Amino acid sequence: MFSLFNKKISVVTHNGSFHADDLFACAALSLYYKQQGKNIAITRTRDKDIIRRANIVLDVGGVYDHDLKRYDHHQPEGAGTRDNGIPYASFGLIWKHYGFELCGNEEISQEIDRRLVQPIDAIDNGISISNPTELGLCDYGLYGIISAYQNTWKESGAESKQHEKFVYLVSFFEKLIKREIERSRHRLEMIDKIQEIYDATEDTRILEIPYHVTIGSLMRVLDKHKEVMFIVSRSNTNWKALAMRKTACSFENRKSMPESWAGKRDAELAEITGVEDALFCHNARWMAVAKSKEGAWKLAKLALKA
Repeated sequence: MFSLFNKKISVVTHNGSFHADDLFACAALSLYYKQQGKNIAITRTRDKDIIRRANIVLDVGGVYDHDLKRYDHHQPEGAGTRDNGIPYASFGLIWKHYGFELCGNEEISQEIDRRLVQPIDAIDNGISISNPTELGLCDYGLYGIISAYQNTWKESGAESKQHEKFVYLVSFFEKLIKREIERSRHRLEMIDKIQEIYDATEDTRILEIPYHVTIGSLMRVLDKHKEVMFIVSRSNTNWKALAMRKTACSFENRKSMPESWAGKRDAELAEITGVEDALFCHNARWMAVAKSKEGAWKLAKLALKA
């Protein structure tokens, strides 16, 4: 049994092996209370008396009751299921009741639930959300990272080492959640800018977005605008022509760069395209880079006509 932080609000979760579910639930609670100028004390145990006396209990205890601040999902009836069929695990229960206040924005809270919380809840409840490739490879992801910090067979019984790793990961995932909230705020601002640019553009087959922009933000606005073929945007100190995807989760382009450009660089690409400052075209033909905005525009227009 171990605790961390100076005791303020007592939080109990189970001891032994940790998982993404309990780690992220503790991290979210820690961040939530820090925003209120408070700290939490996390105890990892299955001692029923300590569980009974705790202010908050998660992923242990067999009870889900927000009024009592109990957030387990292992009881026979579970702890409820989302409309899409993903059951709640303890991270999802904590996010359900504290996520909006953490984010200060319902859209951000829902976006993080979709991108981060639901995948963790699904896997914790035994629901696979990805399949191995034909090569027998699985995603490393969060679960690979967390597994790397579990005690090995040589460390069996070394509870203090397991505790140290738990403390480290809670702190790290707290920073990760905070960063995801910040990124989501920036993403919402970018979505508004993309919409403004689209509305102000006469020929929307090519849009100029003078920022670093992600495909997710683009698809939030442009998924329904199928005429948009290319985006001209910044790429660090250079500019790029970016092919729009057919869907957010697909690598298939609405219109690809010409096949003759694939994998070409510098002078060779410049000669083929006639764009003097052309630098690179990706083998999959979804991106071509030039030194200048003018060069990127030329590449986009050539690709559009091809």
